[in-house]
Parts: sequence; structure tokens; C-alpha cells
Amino acid sequence: MLEPKERARAEKILKILHQTYPDVTTALIHTNVFELSVAAILSAQQTDAGVNAVSGELFERYQNPQALAEANLDELDGMIGTISFHHAKARYLIGFGQGLVEKFGGKVPKTVEELTSLPGIGRKIAQVILGTGYGLATGIVVDTHVIRISYRLGLTENKQPLKIEKDLLPQIPQQDWIWFTHAIIWHGRAICTARLPQCSICPLNEVCPKKGVTQRK
Repeated sequence: MLEPKERARAEKILKILHQTYPDVTTALIHTNVFELSVAAILSAQQTDAGVNAVSGELFERYQNPQALAEANLDELDGMIGTISFHHAKARYLIGFGQGLVEKFGGKVPKTVEELTSLPGIGRKIAQVILGTGYGLATGIVVDTHVIRISYRLGLTENKQPLKIEKDLLPQIPQQDWIWFTHAIIWHGRAICTARLPQCSICPLNEVCPKKGVTQRK
């Protein structure tokens, strides 16, 4: 149960974020849930810009799960050669396509349990797919930006993603779960960066207990 002061503070943070980032969504370029899923698998330990640099050609070549399932491993690997861990991700993508065809009739499933049964998809990526692709708020995606900024804002003292998510869920209304992650990611890229946060221009200054911090702790 949140204390009244904690709830009021969280509401203030959300109000400022809504004013600053009202309509944000993922930076991963995609036109459907299948493309989002492929991009999300590639995005693990890789910048969105890096994924976007290769995804256009990838989506043109493999337009559906069947095409991806039948992909030549060496050809696919070559197409994503600039992506971190591309050898493993090429195998994941083919396995993902095969799993969609064999287990789900070529459709991207709509539950965390089903998604995480597919290669290359853990809980975080599953939440990205469900939230951004289907509008299903199953939790808060905790990436490096959310880890860093939720600590700086005093929304958590934990370090582990699952514990951080547990701390955030009662403070963020469910209708904001999907948007909140995107807002924090954009804020982390634009202002509250890891090494040199731009506190002088941060709209959250009035509610931030760690103004000027240059490390997570």
C-alpha cells in the first residue's frame, strides 16, 4: 500500500511526463506485430537505430512467418551482421518463424507464456510485443533506462528488473504501463542520460531527489 505522500509524488511525476511526452511509442520501425516481434528480438543489447538500419531490407525479404521459417541461416546472418550477437539472433529468428507456423498458425500469440515459448523471446521482449503490438498492458518493461531513471526519481531502490517492476506497478496506473516505459526511454535518451544527465533542462527537477547524479548510485 502506498503512503499518501508517495502516491502524490508518483502522480506528479506522471503528470509531468504526460505533458512532456504525450504520444510517445517505440522507436523500432515496423508496420505490423510480426515486424515488431522481429525487431524486438534484434533489439536485445542493441540500439533501436542499429535495428532500424537493417530491418527494412529484412522485412522486405521475409514478409511473413513462413518466409522467415524457410530462411537460409547464412543469408539471414549476413543481413543482420551489424547487430550484436547476430549469429545467435539469426538462429532465433528462424526458430521464431518456425514456431509461429508450427504452433500458432502463423500468428503472433497474445500471452506472455506463449510468446516466451518461442526462441529469442524473454519476458521483457514479450511485454514489448504485447504492449506496443497489441495494446495489452501485462506489466512495465524494465530496460536500462527504466532501471536508471526509476532509481533517480526515487520510485525504487532495487537493482533487479523484476523487483523494480514490482515496485513500479502499484505507483503507475495500469492504463499508463505501456506509455510509461516509452516515456522513460525517450527521457533517458534525450535528457536523463547515464553519464551526463542534463538536469538544468529537466522538467522533472522539482520531483527528482537525485539532481546532478552521474551514476545509478
